[in-house]
Amino acid sequence: MVERAIRFGVAGPGSIGHSHCQAIQEASGAELVAVLGRDTEKTKGFAFTYGIMPYTDLDQFLTAARLDALTIATPSGAHLEIAVKAAQRGIHVLCEKPIETTSTKSSAMIKACREAGVQLGVFFQARFDPCTILAKQAIEDGRLGKILLASCQMRWARDQAYYDSAPWRGTWELDGGGCLMNQGIHSIDLLLHLAGDALAVSAFQGPLTHQRIEVEDNLCATVRFANGAIGTIETSTSCNPGLPRRVEISGEKGTICIEDNRIVRWQFAETLPEDTEIRRRYTAASDSAGGASDPKAIGLSGHRQVVEDFVTSIQTATAPCVSGEEGKRSVDFICSVYESMRQGGLVVNIPRRS
Repeated sequence: MVERAIRFGVAGPGSIGHSHCQAIQEASGAELVAVLGRDTEKTKGFAFTYGIMPYTDLDQFLTAARLDALTIATPSGAHLEIAVKAAQRGIHVLCEKPIETTSTKSSAMIKACREAGVQLGVFFQARFDPCTILAKQAIEDGRLGKILLASCQMRWARDQAYYDSAPWRGTWELDGGGCLMNQGIHSIDLLLHLAGDALAVSAFQGPLTHQRIEVEDNLCATVRFANGAIGTIETSTSCNPGLPRRVEISGEKGTICIEDNRIVRWQFAETLPEDTEIRRRYTAASDSAGGASDPKAIGLSGHRQVVEDFVTSIQTATAPCVSGEEGKRSVDFICSVYESMRQGGLVVNIPRRS
């Protein structure tokens, strides 16, 4: 018996909304049927592009469109209301990162979806990249031995026009933070996914190059992990020409380094036969993660995989690869970083996962 396609709506007719729509249309088992926006003409034009129904009223969108699921592509600080109302109507929720801008709001979203019995997933598409999967397996297999250093670096570039393009950009209320929360959260998710939970952080930051923003455009932090490892985090939207996102994990027996979706270091004290093929195959990027200097250059294959995984989670009543709880993990971490910033770099403990 062939499963019926899952009917998706998209909340937010902006640039991220376009990515969600294209991913849904490419995904197996998904059907794109509607979009929600505040601006009538913009929403109608967006809907016309994809041949779907436009809505400007949230309640009507959630009832008249006959949705099974929706994706949230609104500004980060506007995720909670949509998610809660959707969950109360039995609609599954797939949310753009970050899941929300605070730990409290993230917890409220998770609670609402759990109580309603609907799935909650988060777009962390780098989890589906083959390089990430290989690195995770190698670490779990003990090929790095005891992890000693775990760091990430994101030296990206965004011009002033990027921040000026929408009034919510660069604000605490709706952006939730700056280069760490908006762009760097993908690196944080990968770092925690590969190195494990963090215990404490100390951070310094500054809006160093951009005007009219409330948040950081450059940040550096040091981290202590639960497994005893230590590490550093660098994020920026000021560094031209914009460099690949880099995550590096080193242990007593080896080192793995990933830049975007290619492996740049895969070296171990004990070499296995498959290592040569892995280095040969994954040192050249294919569908580049992009985004270092242009937010519109981010590839869509990962987004499609997130949608397909979410479709499977609905059909099988199992948690998606990146659940709400997993999405909250990076928000908890980043909020602790920001607390350290506010305290002048003092060490801040990170909430332990329940």
